[in-house]
Amino acid sequence: MALSLLLPSAFAAQEVRIGAYHFPPYAIKPEQAEAVGLVAELLVILNQAQDQYRFSLVPTSTKRRYRDLQSGRYDLILFESPGWGWQDTPHVATDLHIEDAEVYVALNAPGRDQGYFDSLQGKRLALYSGYHYGFAGFNADPQFLAREFDALLTYSHDSNLSMILRQRAEIAVITRSYLNMYLQRHPAQARAFLVSERVDQIYRHQALFSQQSAIAPEVFVGLLEQLKDQGLLDKLFARYYLSPPPAELSE
Repeated sequence: MALSLLLPSAFAAQEVRIGAYHFPPYAIKPEQAEAVGLVAELLVILNQAQDQYRFSLVPTSTKRRYRDLQSGRYDLILFESPGWGWQDTPHVATDLHIEDAEVYVALNAPGRDQGYFDSLQGKRLALYSGYHYGFAGFNADPQFLAREFDALLTYSHDSNLSMILRQRAEIAVITRSYLNMYLQRHPAQARAFLVSERVDQIYRHQALFSQQSAIAPEVFVGLLEQLKDQGLLDKLFARYYLSPPPAELSE
């Protein structure tokens, strides 16, 4: 009897908590029971691929996510790019070898071309509250953005694109992967937008591990490599219009 009581705990999977905040398409409303987005899907295939670790989602916010990492509220957070303000937080970082970007989106008005994006001065911007933007020196303070760039701040890329269509703003700055997925859902709107060839910033995504992480970074990377070898990781990333940096694609 004593042995049978010990067996379940002896073979129980190690829980690994992954932080996520509303960051479409990477995480969409992670506080809800049926969270969706890339991180949620990645956790599903990680849990299906092995039984040593059990990955779970822990909701956080844009403002407190690094404090939560430092306090050990979760073990790691995915898809964080250099320049977003986490360098002073105790952590171990590992490269996820995935690139994304933010692009400028305007109304496709007659006579308007790529030169429209050469300067943001005098143009009202629709921005996502809490995001770090390259043109603003990665200062995410809402008052600074509103004062210096006449920015309208929302919590929705869809709302910002709608403001462009309704001419309430001149330029929105949109995560490229999200824009591609949006246009896939709304193909009729593709001609309504002028999308910049110039990018505001390039995401070079990292995984950040707390110093108390229940899983070592090299072990987590090994699990991702197993998914990649099985073709599962590239298939998942492709659905989100994500790929390795160009230098890695050419290797």
